[in-house]
Amino acid sequence: MPYFDDDGNEIDMAAIAVPDLCKRCEKLDDPDEEILCNLNRLDQRGSDDFKCYAYVCMYGELEAVIIE
Repeated sequence: MPYFDDDGNEIDMAAIAVPDLCKRCEKLDDPDEEILCNLNRLDQRGSDDFKCYAYVCMYGELEAVIIE
């Protein structure tokens, strides 16, 4: 599905970096979440502090141990 900026230019989603948080999310390859995830990444591109309130860690409770 193509995405467009406010000027009508198509945005190349391959050029938008996937944050580390997304790489650990179990929704990453879920086709039902693709649009929401892409729009969230587009909205926050270039931001140093990426936030996602739909994030579900694929490691479950182990994430706290992995991050610390």
